[in-house]
Amino acid sequence: MSKSLQAIRGMNDILPEQTPLWRYFEGTVARLLDNYGYKQIRMPIVEFTELFKRSIGEVTDIVEKEMYTFEDRNGDSLTLRPEGTAACVRAVLEHGLTGAGQPQKLWYIGPMFRHERPQKGRYRQFHQIGLEVFNIDGPDIDAELIVLTWRLWGLLGIRDAVKLELNSLGTSESRGRYKVALVEYLSAHLDKLDEDSQRRLKTNPLRVLDTKNADTQAVLLNAPKMADYLDDESRIHFEGLKARLDAAGIPFVINTKLVRGLDYYSKTVFEWVTDKLGAQGTVCAGGRYDGLVEQMGGKPTTGVGFAMGIERLILLLETLERVPEEISRQVDVYLCAFGEAAELAALALSEKVRDQLPNLRLQVNAGAGSFKSQFKKADKSGALYALILGDDELAQQVIGFKPLRGQGEQQNIAFDALAAHLATCVVQG
Repeated sequence: MSKSLQAIRGMNDILPEQTPLWRYFEGTVARLLDNYGYKQIRMPIVEFTELFKRSIGEVTDIVEKEMYTFEDRNGDSLTLRPEGTAACVRAVLEHGLTGAGQPQKLWYIGPMFRHERPQKGRYRQFHQIGLEVFNIDGPDIDAELIVLTWRLWGLLGIRDAVKLELNSLGTSESRGRYKVALVEYLSAHLDKLDEDSQRRLKTNPLRVLDTKNADTQAVLLNAPKMADYLDDESRIHFEGLKARLDAAGIPFVINTKLVRGLDYYSKTVFEWVTDKLGAQGTVCAGGRYDGLVEQMGGKPTTGVGFAMGIERLILLLETLERVPEEISRQVDVYLCAFGEAAELAALALSEKVRDQLPNLRLQVNAGAGSFKSQFKKADKSGALYALILGDDELAQQVIGFKPLRGQGEQQNIAFDALAAHLATCVVQG
C-alpha cells in the first residue's frame, strides 16, 4: 500500500474491537460528570494560532516545536488545537458565559494535536477529556476536581495503580521572586546542566525543575524551593486543599519540582501518575490558572481545570487487565434463522423483543448460511446464547434457546415468552 493511503504516523485508527472499551470509558466519565453538575461544551479543533501563543506562551515547547500550524486560503495562521483550556477560555469569553461573575463548570472531549515523537502512550493525535471551572475561588473546587478523579479511578478499578502529586506555584508575583532565585542558583552551576536545561534557563527556567537528566537533577537537590517563596494567600490556599484531601481520605505526595508545561498555571498544580506505563506515567494533570482569562482580554476571572489522556487510561486498563468482561462482548444473543420463511419471522420477532428489551444486544444472522456456518458466527460473536429458528420451530411458534458460554441444555421457548425468558437469563443474570 502506498504511503499516501496509510494513516499519518502518530495518528491512529481506533478499530471496531477497540471502540467498546473507549465507549465504556467515555460513558463512565460522562455519567460521573453529570452527577457532579458539569455541563459539556464542544469547541472546534482549529483555532487562530495567536490564541495558543497568547495563552500557552511563545517560549514553551508546545508553541516552539509541537503545534500543527498552517496558513489557510485567507492568509490566516491557524493551528490544530494542542490542548483544550485555551480554546475553552476563548469560547467562554466569546459567548459571555462568565459574565457578572457567573460560575461555570464545563467539560469537553476530543482530539488534540502535537508533533511529538510517537511512542507507546504518546501520539500526535491524542484524545483528552478536560474539565474547566470559572468564577469559583478557594481550595474547595480544587479539592472537588481531585475527589472527582479519585472516584473515577475507583469506578475503573485502578486506584491501586495511580498516585497523586501536588505542588503550589504561588501567584505570579511570588513565582517571579522564585524565578530570580532559581536562575541565580542554576547560573552558578551552568556547566553541570544539560543542553536543554541551559536553553530553558534563558526562556522558561521553571521547566528546568522537571528535567529527566540525572546530572541536572543532582544539581537541583540543593536548589531553592518554591515553598519558601510562596505568598501568604497561596500558602493558605494550599494548606486548605491538603486539609480537604485528608478529610476525603485521598493520599497524596508533595512534589516540589512539579511545575506543569504551560505558562498559565498558578497556585495549585497536580498530576495523577502511574508506574505501570513506563516513561509515559502521567494520566491526568491540571491546576489553577487564575490570570488566564484576564490575560486573554477578559475581566479578572478565577479558573481551574485538568485534562486526562484517554489513550493512556485505556492502555492502563488493558495493562492491569481491569477491562470488564462484558465490554469485550458486543453481542448478548445471536439469532440463527434457516429458510426464507424463518428469516422473515426472525426479523419480526427480533424487533418485537427489542421493543420490550431495548438494552439487549441482539444480533440476527445477516445472510444465508448452513447450520454449521451460522453457529460458527454465533460463537465468534461472543454471544452468551444462540436462538435457532427453522421451519420446524416456526410451525410450532417456538424458538430454540441454546447456551453458548455456560451450562445448560437447548430448550424451546414460545414466541410470546421469549422476551421474558431473555430478561431473566441475560438482562438480569
